[in-house]
Amino acid sequence: MSRRADLVEQTRQEITAATARLHTTIGPASTSVAAIAREAGVTRVTVYRHFPDMDALFEACRAHWQAENPPPDVLAWLEEPALEPRLRRALRELYAWFRAHADELYPIYRDMTSIPRSSQAAMREDRRHLAEILVGDRVDGAERSRIVRAVARHLVDFRTWWSLAIDDELTDEEAAELGVRVLVGMTGHEP
Repeated sequence: MSRRADLVEQTRQEITAATARLHTTIGPASTSVAAIAREAGVTRVTVYRHFPDMDALFEACRAHWQAENPPPDVLAWLEEPALEPRLRRALRELYAWFRAHADELYPIYRDMTSIPRSSQAAMREDRRHLAEILVGDRVDGAERSRIVRAVARHLVDFRTWWSLAIDDELTDEEAAELGVRVLVGMTGHEP
């Protein structure tokens, strides 16, 4: 029975890896179950047997890709007690990670509307978490805090980095410094 369980898990991993390869090359919008089955060397029925819905498949794919491409250690950012150095470190590390994985991330963000809503919600939650680490309790007033957090979420979004670094040709350091200046200015902290 253990051998059978190992084979089932191996097949599941092959399907997950095949999905990740397709999502990061042709994009989720162009990735069909038939294409996943071909890429994994299994049948469509096998794909559905392991992943009865797209939510489960996307969740497994996302976890697989992140395990192979770990993002920066966001908890290490908390080692910087002052706002400005924390922002600078965080945005520089995050933007460098975006650059290192830009070719793989671009098709996913380009095809965002074809991703299951649960995966879109998980990605939004990731951005909220990053924004909280960046800003924490350093903003006074509910309305001001809401706006600052919205800007922080925007700054940790791949699409923002792409716009600044690729479309507008800023270096990662310039893009990060712009983000630092915006957030420090909005929070009222002295630079």
